[in-house]
Amino acid sequence: MRRCRPWNACPKKQRHQQLARLIEDNPFLTDRELTRLLKVSIQTIRLDRLELAIPELRERLKLMAERSYDPVRSLPLHEVIGDILDLQLDKSGISMFEIRDEHVFSRSGIARGHHVFAQANSLAVAVINDEIALTASADIRFIRPARLGEKCIAKAYVRSSGVQKGKAKVEVFTYVGDEMVFQGNFVIYRSAGSADEEGAGEA
Repeated sequence: MRRCRPWNACPKKQRHQQLARLIEDNPFLTDRELTRLLKVSIQTIRLDRLELAIPELRERLKLMAERSYDPVRSLPLHEVIGDILDLQLDKSGISMFEIRDEHVFSRSGIARGHHVFAQANSLAVAVINDEIALTASADIRFIRPARLGEKCIAKAYVRSSGVQKGKAKVEVFTYVGDEMVFQGNFVIYRSAGSADEEGAGEA
C-alpha cells in the first residue's frame, strides 16, 4: 500500500482509503498506531474515523466480542484471562487483554510476565472442545515486554487436536498492534475421544 510522505500530506480521499484499509486488515490498531502509520495528528485520525463512521477501538472490540462464536467448554468463561473475541473450538481463538495498573511493576510500568502467560495459557485451554482440558507442558518465549495501557491480542491455533491420543497441541501468538510480544507452544491434556462422541458433555 502506497503511503504519503510526512512532508507531503495525503489528499483526504486517499488518506481515508488508507485508513479504512488499515483497520480492515487489523481491527486492533489504536488511534495512536494509526497516527504513526499515516503520519498525521491524532485529531486528524479521530475526525477521519468520524467521517467514515469507523468506531473507536473499544467499540470495535465490543462489536467483535458480540459476534456469535463457539461457547467455551473446558472452563468457566470468567476464568479466561482477557475477553474472548472469536472462538472456533479445536481450530482457533482470539482474546484481548488490556494491561492495567494491577498488572504491572509500579516502577517500570512493565507487565508482570505471568499475566501475559496466563492470557495465552487460558486461551490455549479454552479453544479445546472438551469438558476437561489442562495444560500438560508449555514452551514459551517473551519477545518484548508489554506495558501499561497496551492491549494484548492473543491468537491461538490448534495444530493437533489430540482427540485420539488425549493431548492437543496449541500454538499461541500475542501481539501489541502489529508487534509480537509473546509466543507459546502448549500441550493440552484432554479427555481422549470425547470431542468425537455424539452428545458429549450433554446432560
